[in-house]
Amino acid sequence: MSGAQAAGVPAREVDGRAASAVKALQAEGRHAEARDRYAELVSRHQRRAARIAFHYLRDAAEADEAVQDAFVRAFSHLATFRAELPFEIWFTRILINGCLDRIKARKRRERWLAPMPGSGPFDQGYAERVPGREPSPEDQVLARERRQQLAAALAKLPERQRSVFMLSHYEGCTSREVSAVTGLKESTVRVHLFRAIRRLRTLLGESSRVTGAAIPGEKHRVHP
Repeated sequence: MSGAQAAGVPAREVDGRAASAVKALQAEGRHAEARDRYAELVSRHQRRAARIAFHYLRDAAEADEAVQDAFVRAFSHLATFRAELPFEIWFTRILINGCLDRIKARKRRERWLAPMPGSGPFDQGYAERVPGREPSPEDQVLARERRQQLAAALAKLPERQRSVFMLSHYEGCTSREVSAVTGLKESTVRVHLFRAIRRLRTLLGESSRVTGAAIPGEKHRVHP
């Protein structure tokens, strides 16, 4: 933990300072120092970025590539970073755009190539790469089944609904932050979130499990 974080400075402020420092070092031509300082940001956001990329791509190797590409692209374009937008949001937009480009490229390839036999949409080993406290074998099986069911349901959502749900539920972003990442209006974000939750309830048949994904207080005000 850095000294700033230990002193109680919010993580986003720490990120903003680090990104601005890297940007200044780049402008001064001190590229080696800039890369060293940027490594701090990479370290803090690596796991979160991997989780987001995997939710989009459903392939461990491709998710790793997408994350690395996004970090390289962000470093190359750090001159465009503005402190008023948190680094986390700015970087996430780069990452998601990269994932969507990969999905489009994959679909183009699939028009010409048949799928590999036995391949599945969910790489369980990657999703459980960093387990927490060790649950019982029964709990592991149940949790794995629930993740697989949710992953399959999420894959059936339209692209924008899936993005909004993932950012709101998995990453804890507010409507305003999701708007900054996706370029959608906040009202549109809330509509997509409402529709995503409603569709997931139908697909899963477990409304009690999905209700908690909504942003508190918002779903009741949204009328698609």
